[in-house]
Amino acid sequence: MTDFPGKGKVAVVKTTPTTILDDIENVMKLGGVEQALPKDVTTGLKINISWQTWYPACSSTPWQLEGAINTLRKAGYSDLIGIHNDTVVVDTRVGEFNNKHRFVTDQYGVPCEYLYEQQFEWVRYEPKSRPFLVLDKVFPEGVFIPKVLVGKNIVHLPTVKTHVFTTITGAMKNAFGGLLHRNRHWTHSVIHETLVDLLTIQQEIHPGIFALMDGTFAGDGPGPRAMRWHEKNILLASADQVAIDAISAKLQGFDPLSIPFIRIAHEMGLGVGDPREIEIIGYDINQERPWHFLQEDTFASRGQKLIYHGPLKPLEKPLLQSPIVPWSYFASNFYHNVYWYPFVGRRRVQEALQTPWGRLFESYGDGKVVMPGVEPRTVIQAGAALAGAAALIGAGLWVLGKKTKK
Repeated sequence: MTDFPGKGKVAVVKTTPTTILDDIENVMKLGGVEQALPKDVTTGLKINISWQTWYPACSSTPWQLEGAINTLRKAGYSDLIGIHNDTVVVDTRVGEFNNKHRFVTDQYGVPCEYLYEQQFEWVRYEPKSRPFLVLDKVFPEGVFIPKVLVGKNIVHLPTVKTHVFTTITGAMKNAFGGLLHRNRHWTHSVIHETLVDLLTIQQEIHPGIFALMDGTFAGDGPGPRAMRWHEKNILLASADQVAIDAISAKLQGFDPLSIPFIRIAHEMGLGVGDPREIEIIGYDINQERPWHFLQEDTFASRGQKLIYHGPLKPLEKPLLQSPIVPWSYFASNFYHNVYWYPFVGRRRVQEALQTPWGRLFESYGDGKVVMPGVEPRTVIQAGAALAGAAALIGAGLWVLGKKTKK
């Protein structure tokens, strides 16, 4: 069993836009941030950008980042850095401006590191405490992580939301972008085991780990982007990445132990995933009315699941693990940026901006909110990629059909 300060404890606080920074300090202290993080090393703030466009509950909030910086500096953590990763579907440089993270880090003089830039060295990692569950099989040439993260504290800044592949996404999923390179999507067919492997790595390379989870807006449906937003006015904090995800799942209406990555991590002793064994400090979540969140798929995720777990499984490598066939993330970009946001999401954003949290978001930086229209570049790229994918799938099905007849 892995023991660490704060294992099995989660702090929960209800909040408002006028008290948010004080409430973040309160929830982080209740969650044991000073016990979890040594002060004599650099502390990285792992910012979550799930979309370069602002959408409620999708990415770390500016007040979440500001509150974490304020709290840590007051507690004596002077060496802070923001940590960003890129993804195949998100432009991080655009996203940090549209989500107003850059305004906060600039205002507080916190430098940022962008793990996809060439100056960062990626080093091969072999786990010390237990063998990998799946990562060494997905990446037989070696599992590589950014050297710059080794020896740093890490503070994860996820939001409360559902996810098309993992039911919910939170603290454990937030390491997915930072620790693995651009081919991290190759792990989607074994995503739950991958998150457990990543938590094993984190517990070996970071002197301290902590998570501050924002549920001011929370999202359900086909997360992390095409969600329905809800005002939930809640904050969670913990040194136990499994426990905080379990409580987030419970709040959303899911059985935490029915979610494989929480159950496996719990069984391996990497944290506590059974809500009956978790000590909740602060707000009594039994006072919450049931959220009844639903996890749903998008058109793109349904297609990917046919490849990961369905009849197209034999085509997984040529369809999803080949550099010349990037169709899946172009399909995702096409769905979200060409169809969903302009025709569905924009209206939801406009409605969210009329709420107290929406007005608070708008007040950061220049007081503007970027609400993009259809992106012509995405239309062209996605159309070409989807045409190529359709041809490849058709050829693959023809081959499979020939083999079946034999």
